[in-house]
Amino acid sequence: MARILAITNQKGGVGKTTTGVNLAASLAATRQRVLLIDLDPQGNATMGSGIDKRTLTATVYQVLLGEKSLVQVLVHATTGAYDVIPANRELAGAEVEMVDMEQRETRLKGALAPLMQDYDYVLIDCPPALNLLTVNGLTAAHAVMIPMQCEYYALEGLSDLVQTVKRVRAHLNPTLEIEGLLRTMYDPRNSLAQQVSQQLLQHFGDKVYRTVIPRNIRLAEAPSHGLPVMHFDRASKGAQAYIALAGEMLNRNSAPAHPTAAA
Repeated sequence: MARILAITNQKGGVGKTTTGVNLAASLAATRQRVLLIDLDPQGNATMGSGIDKRTLTATVYQVLLGEKSLVQVLVHATTGAYDVIPANRELAGAEVEMVDMEQRETRLKGALAPLMQDYDYVLIDCPPALNLLTVNGLTAAHAVMIPMQCEYYALEGLSDLVQTVKRVRAHLNPTLEIEGLLRTMYDPRNSLAQQVSQQLLQHFGDKVYRTVIPRNIRLAEAPSHGLPVMHFDRASKGAQAYIALAGEMLNRNSAPAHPTAAA
């Protein structure tokens, strides 16, 4: 049975898509069956997985409108060895079209139900906004992963996001929980980053992943090649960090980690 994680933060530029793509590849490298769902109209997770969003004839957009099943739009990311439900700019119109639909908040959850036995992990890359797409992701998920930079404004945004999770739990998904907070783009030389990191640990304790994702040029370069960083530069600090995060996640969820496949 798949464990579904929504990767979300209402603040943009915090590493959501980078985390979705690289965590998917790192989990797949330990022989986990992984599905990455791109719920962002920018389609960056799609492109970062080596799939050209401009040539797609069907995406998650058609799934949300009930025109296609997930299996009909699924694409296999050959290099990353995981499956992708792709997105492109067409998805931007979905929110308007879904407004008057029945069960508009649970359409992704319903579409995922037939695939629950086919995967170990489903990762949902949510857009950087609290809209109907994000609500669909949160309603479908078992838990939320929150990537965040260790900076002042991040704490304020985190408070808003925690309230959003509580509202979704109260009205749409009573079992939704926070899986963990992931510190991204971390520079240990920055004293403010160190202070914010300590505050996160004090307030959230074990919910903060021990793994920290560093600022790393190879992480930034990998998407332009359509590759997860572990297949672009496996020795880089960014690749090693996401491999470590996958291991930490598997330990948390008591899933068997198989030997990592050769890059």
